[in-house]
Amino acid sequence: MAARPIVDSHVHIWDTDRFPIPWLEAIPSLNKRIWIDDYFAATGDKNVEGFVYMQVEVAPPYALIEAQTIASLAEVDPRVLAIVPWAPLEEGEKVRVFLEQLVAISPKIKSIRRIVQGESDPEFCLQPGFIRGNQILAEYGLTSEICCYYTQLGPNIELVRQCPGTEFIMNHIAKPNIRGAEFEPWASQMTELASFGNVVCKISGATTEADLEHWTLEDVRPYIEHTLDVFGEDRVLFGSDWPVVTQGATYVRWVDTVEELTAHFTDEQKEKLWRGNAIRFYRLENGG
Repeated sequence: MAARPIVDSHVHIWDTDRFPIPWLEAIPSLNKRIWIDDYFAATGDKNVEGFVYMQVEVAPPYALIEAQTIASLAEVDPRVLAIVPWAPLEEGEKVRVFLEQLVAISPKIKSIRRIVQGESDPEFCLQPGFIRGNQILAEYGLTSEICCYYTQLGPNIELVRQCPGTEFIMNHIAKPNIRGAEFEPWASQMTELASFGNVVCKISGATTEADLEHWTLEDVRPYIEHTLDVFGEDRVLFGSDWPVVTQGATYVRWVDTVEELTAHFTDEQKEKLWRGNAIRFYRLENGG
């Protein structure tokens, strides 16, 4: 029996020979060229049909070149199903010229990720320019990726509240403090976030927030199960966060972990989690 087909909603590849990626300097094991063949080698016996490329925080002046590079790759390798680049959403109306450049690069550009997790101000996402930048995305047929720590979840819920016309996707289940076994207020806030119909959530990144060397299935179980429960079968997407995930798990171990936690799902529910919801949210039905 063939392995279940997977559309991976969250994959990074990078070329450190071409682009400065400052955050990698603190992670020597990842601070090297890691490309598409490396990714598919890591998937082992898992049946990965393709993936969504997620921007990798290159130095901002290189962001458009990053998008162009991945778009060129996608032209020769159809396994790159969608592209999520960076854009300076905090510029508000001025971000339009940047978005116009992005959408002209490739029809596979489907979403924007402007990470806020590294901002010292937990309410960075509530500055008027950032809110306006997120509101504008829908005009360009783009969605918005939220990447924040659990300590920033409250303000990001307010961002969603102020952008009812924009589709959002929460990355990495909002990075809860799994390592410290801290469940609240993250759990209540995730319930609140899920009450907005314009938000979906990636089942990704959990092991990176756990004890990297000693995490167990039971450590991540309550966080993943709660997310699956509050968002429901139609608004959850599997993501590997490869190769960042390799700090705490191989690709295969992460897939096996999610498979075990969702073993009770029906075949239809599994198809949505592993493939269908990513195809729908990233609008891949017509070939990406």
